[in-house]
Amino acid sequence: MKQEDISKLIIEGVGGHDNIVELYHCMTRLRFIIKDDSKFNSSKLKAVPGVINTIKSGKEYQIIIGAEVDKYYNNLIAHGVKTSEGSSEITQHAQAKEPFSIKNVFKTGINTLVGIMAPIIPLIIAGGMVKVLLALLVIFGVSAESQSYQLLDMISDAPFYFLPFFIANSAANKFKTSSFMAMVMAGVLLHPIFIELVASGSDISLLGLPVYSVSYRSTVIPIILVVWIMSYVERVVERFTPNLIKTMLRPVLILLITAPIALIVIGPLGAYIGEGIYFIIERLNTYAPWTVPTIMGIFSPLLVMMGMHLSITPFAILSVSNLGYETLMGPGMLGSNIAQGGAALAVGLKSKNLAKKEIALSASITALSGITEPALYGVTLKYKRTLAIVMISGGIAGLYAGLTGVVRYAFASAGFLSLPVFIGDDPRNFINALITAIIALVLSFVLTYLFVKIDKEETLTTDKSEKKVKEEIKNVVDGIMVPLTEVNDEAFASGSMGSGIGICPREGKIYAPVNGRVSMIYPTGHAIGVVSNDGTEILIHIGIDTVKLGGTGFKLLVEKDETVKAGDQLVEVDLDYLKEKGFDDTVIVLVLNANKENVGVTDKKSLSSDDSILQITNNFGGDVV
Repeated sequence: MKQEDISKLIIEGVGGHDNIVELYHCMTRLRFIIKDDSKFNSSKLKAVPGVINTIKSGKEYQIIIGAEVDKYYNNLIAHGVKTSEGSSEITQHAQAKEPFSIKNVFKTGINTLVGIMAPIIPLIIAGGMVKVLLALLVIFGVSAESQSYQLLDMISDAPFYFLPFFIANSAANKFKTSSFMAMVMAGVLLHPIFIELVASGSDISLLGLPVYSVSYRSTVIPIILVVWIMSYVERVVERFTPNLIKTMLRPVLILLITAPIALIVIGPLGAYIGEGIYFIIERLNTYAPWTVPTIMGIFSPLLVMMGMHLSITPFAILSVSNLGYETLMGPGMLGSNIAQGGAALAVGLKSKNLAKKEIALSASITALSGITEPALYGVTLKYKRTLAIVMISGGIAGLYAGLTGVVRYAFASAGFLSLPVFIGDDPRNFINALITAIIALVLSFVLTYLFVKIDKEETLTTDKSEKKVKEEIKNVVDGIMVPLTEVNDEAFASGSMGSGIGICPREGKIYAPVNGRVSMIYPTGHAIGVVSNDGTEILIHIGIDTVKLGGTGFKLLVEKDETVKAGDQLVEVDLDYLKEKGFDDTVIVLVLNANKENVGVTDKKSLSSDDSILQITNNFGGDVV
């Protein structure tokens, strides 16, 4: 399926253009703020090629994509999806308040911090990976005194030194204020004259009021607070400035009001907060260095599931800025990420199902490289024992990292490829980081291989001692059964979208497979979703790439939300027209919301309207969740 068609499906799945308030993205997921929660169709979105999963975190809806999120984001923007800039409608939505409570304040603060940091993470990783290159160059004999090394060092430091500029721009988008004025405020904090005054050690004052002497380079919290206050200053100035001179007077007033407040009040407040956090980090590193890596090793999968792992990044940056290294994220997440990869590798090697094996092995490679979402959602969460094993293995590896004092000197996705970020003056740090990764890999692999049951793809069975049939899915079209793995579409054949079968149709009448409700109809008529009365979500996809026909050759006989019975005709298809245009007419039937282990597939080759093609079952063994 083409990317533009995928974008249309995503837009439809989140409720259409008019339902999207804001879109931004981080390294692996699209993040939406929408108007009407009821229009967010998680089942429909999970059926879109490339979508791993969907989750909700606070007011934010996240669509997990993986490494190709940039491509999805850019194509959505090309299709007119709103970003966070230039919309009064977005501003009004952003200002909607929840009832005041400590819980809501904390939740809003964390979500805001995550939203600000998410676009910045690639820049931080870019600088960190250049530092990895520098560490490798030193190992291979390049002098740290050479100009080449010094220039590369400058390049690696640039994202961190000028971090307040990037944070200012991102915060301005989040607080719905001028990004250019926000960057001017960052310029005030990083101006060479101010830096020289701070370095001189002399007292600094503005209009007789003391200015706190602090270096704001590589800081996060001060500029966020400054831009937040500036957003309110801008609104007040906008309200009271005469229209006749607004263009000239508004930016002057914003600058003259906000900059002194930043230097005298807000900047120092942010610095004090930062120093307090730094004090806590330093105490933990001194008296209980094992604590944070162990906790991160255990709970990283849960933080990633909620999209909240980014909220820790500012404090890790603060640690690197003050100490030259950090222990908050790197050591613990190294153990957790590698544990995810080890578990996925065990599932891939143990599985006898080709599609399941390919998904697990591919997910293990990305997890071992530092990107865990494909392993987490494609493998780990499918088996309750596997998630527990990953958390235990990550925790034990994190404990070892903490006890041996492993620190990370630069930022990169924690995995085998980024191990050089642990190279420092003490060679034991790198060795212990490597041991941490090996502990996580071996533990998670062995425990998963020994204690997690990886069932084969089930065929239809009446053996009640092993399976309890929950629901039967009737055939949708007369034809010849095609195993899903042999369908001529990688997204379907991989099984990543759901379990099911393909059918080579003998006729063009498509019938309802269950008693239920029509939950989704694609406008072109080539795809239709049905939810059974028992809650099973079924997708019927008629042909491969037939969306390109724009609806020609398809006649819809039902409407969305219409109640249907098994055997009711849903669509009429002109199969001769499909073949004339060169399209594969295979009909794919998928169950979207059942584990593959709980979907039995018929082994009957010739299918009539009376046949059952799938059975939804419950395992008494309890391995699958």
